Amino acid sequence: MSAEAGIYVHIPFCLTRCGYCDFNAYAGMDELVTPYLQALMDEASLSAPGWAGTSFVSVFLGGGTPTTMSSADLRALLTHLRDRFAVAEDAEITIEANPDTVDVGSLRSLREAGYDRLSMGAQSFDPAVLASLERIHEPASVRGAFRAAREAGYDNVNLDLIYGSDRETTESWERTVREAIALAPEHVSAYALTIEPATPLGRQIAAGARPEPDPDVQADMFTIACELLRDAGYHHYEVSNWAKPGYECRHNLGYWERRPYVGLGAGAHAYRDDVRWWNVRPPEAYMASVAAGELPIGGSESLDPSDAYLEEVFLRLRILQGVPASWFEEARYEAFVRSGLLEDAFGQLVPTERGMLLLNELVLGLTG
Repeated sequence: MSAEAGIYVHIPFCLTRCGYCDFNAYAGMDELVTPYLQALMDEASLSAPGWAGTSFVSVFLGGGTPTTMSSADLRALLTHLRDRFAVAEDAEITIEANPDTVDVGSLRSLREAGYDRLSMGAQSFDPAVLASLERIHEPASVRGAFRAAREAGYDNVNLDLIYGSDRETTESWERTVREAIALAPEHVSAYALTIEPATPLGRQIAAGARPEPDPDVQADMFTIACELLRDAGYHHYEVSNWAKPGYECRHNLGYWERRPYVGLGAGAHAYRDDVRWWNVRPPEAYMASVAAGELPIGGSESLDPSDAYLEEVFLRLRILQGVPASWFEEARYEAFVRSGLLEDAFGQLVPTERGMLLLNELVLGLTG
């Protein structure tokens, strides 16, 4: 079989759409859930022959909020994926969830169906910050959903956090990180709030109604996360991700290691052999294309050797393993070291703390 690969499935439905969100996500489209599920299954059937001979070691349902769909639908979808693709028996199967869309019953059903890794959008444990981010849950909802996950049998849980909103201080952020650590998840993701111009938050900032995130404050918050999570025994294996030993996200590592992946669903991306392609974004257009028996491809790009090289360097720096110093000519090597962004660790150029701060501000858009 060819190189190990992943499957990404995009579920675009949400209960509400947050003002900072630039993902391909929609609220108020409940009537599309059933036909969209069928389209996902049909697209999987159309795509699978092109991936014959490929072993899939991870499946990741993202969004949107996949858990707005019923457990029965999600079970049927995973069964269909296993029927169509060569998904390994021990594959990591992740599903994203928001606290108010799950309970013990639904989580137990998902766990029994084969979803063995849960990634929960906590974002913050400060009510004022959650309100600023337009999240509809309260901190207590995160704690309750986390307890429900444990009761349902989940022993691999990630908490997503966002830092840098206009109502957050370094003290508030430190409390959030400490609260996350107190729950003892196996994995923590922490992302700086980024502003996309086309979002409601982006327009508010452009109009002067809300302040922009302060990059110096966000840098301090990143440092706080690094220190607290390190002291709590989490391994900082990717710029924005920390894990207890053995719980690094296999699927997301596939992106950083440039392994191939299938993308199913509206706006989902795929990658193989230095070619990246993506599906059309509007769910209705996506479903119409699949219903016509066509792969719903909206565009593609091919990386020339130079671009592929630069991408590999950047991605290997993101997972903090560094790149061989021999990859750089002497003048460029010296420039990177003098800049304070990289340092030589026994022949490997690895990011310094300043370098990690810079990498943390860059958005790749590789994951659909």
